[in-house]
Amino acid sequence: MHDLRGIRQFCGRTRREFLWETGGGFTGVALAGLLGSDFFARQTVAADGVHKFVNPLAPKQPPLEPKAKSVIFIFCYGGPSHVDTFDYKPKLYPLDGKTITVKTFGRGGHKNQGRVVGPKWKFKQYGRCGKWVSDLFPYLATCVDDIAFLHSMYAESPIHGSAMLMMNCGRILSGHPALGSWVNYGLGSVNENLPGFVVMLDPTGGPISGPKNWSSGYMPAAYQGVVLRADRTPIHDLALPPGLTRDAQRQLLDRLRQKNEEHLATRIDNSELSARIASYELAFKMQQYAPEAVDFSQETKQTLELYGIDQPRTADFGRKCLLARRLVERGVRFIQLYSGGAHNDDNWDAHADLVQNHTRHAGNTDRPIAGLLKDLKQRGLLDSTLIVWGGEFGRQPTAEYAVGTGRDHNAYGFTMWLAGGGIKGGVSVGETDELGSAAVRDRFHVKHLHATILHQLGLDPNRLTYFQGGLDQKLVGVEGADPIRQII
Repeated sequence: MHDLRGIRQFCGRTRREFLWETGGGFTGVALAGLLGSDFFARQTVAADGVHKFVNPLAPKQPPLEPKAKSVIFIFCYGGPSHVDTFDYKPKLYPLDGKTITVKTFGRGGHKNQGRVVGPKWKFKQYGRCGKWVSDLFPYLATCVDDIAFLHSMYAESPIHGSAMLMMNCGRILSGHPALGSWVNYGLGSVNENLPGFVVMLDPTGGPISGPKNWSSGYMPAAYQGVVLRADRTPIHDLALPPGLTRDAQRQLLDRLRQKNEEHLATRIDNSELSARIASYELAFKMQQYAPEAVDFSQETKQTLELYGIDQPRTADFGRKCLLARRLVERGVRFIQLYSGGAHNDDNWDAHADLVQNHTRHAGNTDRPIAGLLKDLKQRGLLDSTLIVWGGEFGRQPTAEYAVGTGRDHNAYGFTMWLAGGGIKGGVSVGETDELGSAAVRDRFHVKHLHATILHQLGLDPNRLTYFQGGLDQKLVGVEGADPIRQII
């Protein structure tokens, strides 16, 4: 009792009152455990005051048999050149420097002829499948038997902003939910302590249009992407305000829950309050679990080396890839990693010196991505994790300017690849013409890529809808799209 002498001075209570109130609180702790974490959600009503409030991120059973549980989308912002990476075009080499007739459409508008820029790297065959890969990706080349290459992708816009929105949200106009938002809307989240949709940006900054690329659009904000950093401060603005302790924060949540119960008793619309409680609770949990997710101290030296974290050049992207694996292990549904940010040569947008640009960005990412694939595979996680690689478009086989090696944007034909999550490995599907200027066989629109991702997660891309603006909106558009069966 000696330690309780200052109780009256501190909180205005006698020792007897303090012990009585504290002891009574223990029964509340036991009751909370018996009721379960979803007790208040089950008592809450929606905005109409009648129907039950449903946690928007509650796990849902997919309508189809899922092959994948999570997605890691590696977005090479700016548009990597397919003819210099994975789409081998031997006839381009002898045409280097020659002006030929070829239709192109990029930042510089429509053109009918141009000066050919031959591939600047040599290609070699790798794996049992004999896939041709350029010298830009010596590490990733060792993984080709686990990868399905799509060489006939095409999109609607050769302009960064609208093309990125198309790749991320299925439309060239802003205001629509991102792919990760659709995934969490359709499946919910199995992790109550971390966001279901995570975005990791390049050190140079975010891409053009910024948060529009991971927005939840007309869906509830619970489905939007959360920017996470692979360092000691994984989520900014999440730290406790000065003077606010974890206990005080917990008391705030308790008061909100009590107010919620009062609203329930009087039938007051409490949907907004319920949403506030849910967001506070997630933030409360993330303060504890987000730092743990980026704590690599338990990872072995061999694992860190596999991702290239031991090398200054690959350390940043290596940390992102390793964190992506750790988030998958913790049940996060959708993770997007950006290679490249800001403008010009800070990303893959090689308008000037192609060799300098692509050497930089491929060198920063090749070893970490290969490490991610190999690490997932040896841990038995690749089968349930779908990896997607690509940019918003490709690049033209001709030069943009009178001199130099820079290539303009090309939405007529480009390459993307997928691995894991029920995808066939060691296959290449579709073709561009002999110059790589346009897709000519088994052409696949971006919507077919989206349909494939949803399908592998157990979602029907043509039945996953959200009513908005008088229409049953779909990621793949009201006209629908089928998954790419050749790689499933």
